[in-house]
Parts: sequence; C-alpha cells; structure tokens
Amino acid sequence: MLKRLKKNYFLLISTFLILYFFFNLLSGQRGLISYFEKKQILNNLQQGELILINKINNLDLKNSLLSDNLDLDYIEILIRERFLFGKKNETIYIIKDNDTKN
Repeated sequence: MLKRLKKNYFLLISTFLILYFFFNLLSGQRGLISYFEKKQILNNLQQGELILINKINNLDLKNSLLSDNLDLDYIEILIRERFLFGKKNETIYIIKDNDTKN
C-alpha cells in the first residue's frame, strides 16, 4: 500500500489541492457565493442612497422656499394644508375616506 501511495503521490496531492481550491472558490469570505451576497447588498445600499438623495433635494427645495426671500404662495399652501386655514367667505371641505366593507 505504501508503494501505491508513492506512485500516486502526485495524483493524490493534485486531487486534494483541486478540491481545496474548489471549495474555497465557492465558500468563504472571498468566495463566489459571498461575492453575489455582497453585490446584492451593494445594490440595496445604492438604491437607498438614491432615495435619501431625492429626499435631501426635496427638503433643500422646501428650505430654499423658506429662506430670506420668502415665497408667499408656498407659505399660504403650508398654512392651508396644516392649519386648515381659509380666506374670508371660503368654505373648506374635509373629505375622509371611510372604507366600509359589507
């Protein structure tokens, strides 16, 4: 048996090395599966970043409307929406959505 191992030593070592590299290729921190997981996480983070950038731009726009040069039309819209304020002889209707399923 020892003679067989000596004859097939190169084949045995090659087989173990191939198996070792194959398993490390698929698993581990730098493996193929980990690569796809990290790629998915990166895509999710990039989409989240775009959403946050859009929110920041929207808030910057609203903030610029309330800066030194006040936009009176925008302030009137804010007052009407938040405080249900209206002009003289103006009727305000509040429509509530009552979903009743029978």
